[in-house]
Amino acid sequence: MSSGPRLNPSQPGYGSLVEKRRDVEAAADEIEQLFADLWQVFPFSRSGRRGYRPNVDLFRTDDPPAFTVLVELPGVDPEHVKLVAASRALIVAGERRRPQEGGHYRQMEVEYGPFQRKVVFDEDVDPEGASATYRRGILHVTLPIAPKPSPRESVTIVVRASR
Repeated sequence: MSSGPRLNPSQPGYGSLVEKRRDVEAAADEIEQLFADLWQVFPFSRSGRRGYRPNVDLFRTDDPPAFTVLVELPGVDPEHVKLVAASRALIVAGERRRPQEGGHYRQMEVEYGPFQRKVVFDEDVDPEGASATYRRGILHVTLPIAPKPSPRESVTIVVRASR
C-alpha cells in the first residue's frame, strides 16, 4: 500500500518544501508561546490549575559544531526529567513537583506541574552523541551536528546531575 509519492532530496523544490515545513513548525511554536504568555496574564485554566513552562535557550557552536540547549528547571529533580532526541528535534519533559509543606497558601505564584518543551533544529544532530547535565537548576544539553540524518528514530538521553 503506497502512501503517495516519495520526496527525493535531489528533486527540484524539495528544499522549499523542507523550509515550508520548518516555517509551519516555527509558527506552531510561536502560537504555543503566545498561549503560554496569555496564561501568564490569566494563569488559571478552566480546571483551576496552573501550568509550568520552563524557559529555553538554543544556540549553535562551530568548534565543535553542536547545538546547546539550556532549560531553566529550578526546583526540578533531574530524575523527573526525560529527554528524547531525534535528528531534528529535542523533547524535554518532566514534572516540577510541589514541595510537601503544611499550612495554607496566602499567596501562590510559583508554577508546578508537568511540562513538555520541543526544540526544533535547523540542521541534523547526532542524538546518540548527545549529553545532558543538570546543575543549579539549569539543564544543559549538547547535541553534536551530524553530517547526515541519524538512522535511529529517537534516542533517550540520560541526565547527569553535577555539583
